[in-house]
Amino acid sequence: MKRREFMAAGTAVVGVAAFNSGLAMAQAGGDARLRAELDRIFFGDINLSPETATSYGFDKGERAALKFRLDDDSPAGRAKRLAHARRSLRELQAIAPAGLSETARLQRDVAMYMLEQRLVAEKFQLDSIRRPYRIFQQGGAYFGIPDFLNTQHTIETQQDAEAYLSRLSAFRQSLDDDTAYQRQIASRGVVAPAWSIDLTLGQMRKLREPTAADSTMVASLVRRTQEKGIPGDWADRAARIIESEVYPALDRQMALMQQLRATTPAGDGVWRLKNGDAMYAAALKDSITTDLSPDEVHRIGLEQVADIGGQLTNLLDAAGYKGATVGERLAALNAAPEQLYANTDEGRAAMIASLNQSVNQMKSLLPRAFSAVPDEPLEIRRVPPEIQDGASNGYYYRAPLDGSRPAIYWINLKDTADWPKYQLPSLTFHEGVPGHHLQLSYAGTSGEVPLFLRTLFISAYGEGWALYAEQLADELGGYSGLEKAGYLQSFLFRAARLVVDTGIHSQRWSREQATQYLVETVGFSPARSQREVERYCTQPGQACSYKIGHNKWTELRQRAQARLGEKFSLAWFHDVLKEGLMPLEMLERRVDERIAQRLKV
Repeated sequence: MKRREFMAAGTAVVGVAAFNSGLAMAQAGGDARLRAELDRIFFGDINLSPETATSYGFDKGERAALKFRLDDDSPAGRAKRLAHARRSLRELQAIAPAGLSETARLQRDVAMYMLEQRLVAEKFQLDSIRRPYRIFQQGGAYFGIPDFLNTQHTIETQQDAEAYLSRLSAFRQSLDDDTAYQRQIASRGVVAPAWSIDLTLGQMRKLREPTAADSTMVASLVRRTQEKGIPGDWADRAARIIESEVYPALDRQMALMQQLRATTPAGDGVWRLKNGDAMYAAALKDSITTDLSPDEVHRIGLEQVADIGGQLTNLLDAAGYKGATVGERLAALNAAPEQLYANTDEGRAAMIASLNQSVNQMKSLLPRAFSAVPDEPLEIRRVPPEIQDGASNGYYYRAPLDGSRPAIYWINLKDTADWPKYQLPSLTFHEGVPGHHLQLSYAGTSGEVPLFLRTLFISAYGEGWALYAEQLADELGGYSGLEKAGYLQSFLFRAARLVVDTGIHSQRWSREQATQYLVETVGFSPARSQREVERYCTQPGQACSYKIGHNKWTELRQRAQARLGEKFSLAWFHDVLKEGLMPLEMLERRVDERIAQRLKV
């Protein structure tokens, strides 16, 4: 090479290096600005939601006053949250994506998506698009606050106990705010179905029935102050608040719901409401984070019910369980004496012990499919009996970021016959590990993900992952014998949900028709099937997130395996969990980017 050519080449290299260095510096500045804005949004949310502050462990230090308050659900409180969302969206839009790193661009996109979704319900003059009714069998302050005080409000000091009393007093205002809001939206016909109101009133009566001194809310405070050796007249003080403030507010709410029962529109789906079809389309899109229409989701459900049902038929036939339908075969298995725990406290304790055993067994298998596995504590508890009539069959509470309490996986044990033994491992792998608990542990412990994104939950991503986790558990050897039928039944159930949810809200199925479909298709007991259907009726769209999300996770894994060949590994694929939750369309984009990067290695 001639000297002048060498010098020119050197200059070009220096120029490229300088450009790359300048780009990196610019992106570092942009990333820092984005992270600061996301932190501002997160702590703005925390300051506007004392209950969230407690859930995440941010009700200490400079925010200790939040532990004495509940969320403000008055019109002024809701307006403040909407204003915060709009301002936050404008601030993120002002950050140019070109000045961000690849990771930061993705984080900006996810954050903007979440903020935009907060504003969807406002178009329908509602507070929530997926929970349109303020008061129903699984929603409202009456349903959530007693459980929140018992399980999430920690008591370590006398100040914590005083904060409990302050929140107990604030419970009155929360009930009255709910009553006022429900009365307002009822003027537009937005009232839960009559059977939902009956369940709601039944649960309210159970909450109201004991004398104030015998209330579970008093018992929780007394028990925990005694455990910590905190002196004080806690029982009498709490009972006076309940007697003079909480019970009168609950009476006012019960009177309203009794009045509204006579006026609620006929039917079970949101089609019964004004603009109900548009409302359901918005709720469905919010839940599945794709543009699939209700008719497309219904068709996918029918196809997958047929496919999974065929697999189950073959497995159950081989095990000697016969019947005209899959549901009949599964019903026979459900009733087998060897599959049932006694419907007693002893039987319930034995069931929970078996669930813990499944968690510990799966933990030992995780290193085969994951890297740097977080070992966050998990408790398995029974759904409190006072809310079990309306509560879901199982659900998960994530741990606060400060580690002040463990994550909790709740199981509804109203009747142990709802939980034959062969179904329990798949439920545990879904709610625990490698499902929700593992996925949220990755998100919660990743310092690379801003707090705002670490603490969000996107149903299609999270529930889709949890269903994929049941499948992964099979690959890791987590099931034995007929327990594999439990995991296939779980898949069949989620496919049937696609049919039922769209059937209720788009095709005008009745609650009874949807319940019968679940009984015949999935083989669940009528009582368990009805509780599921009642949830779908009052929370449109959410039930579809599971199988649509699972379909995407399996599709993306198959794509990665096909493109990468020997460069593919489960641990590499699952490392995407460390980047936090995102809508399915963004997850697909991110997996494609990671595949391209992997191919270059």
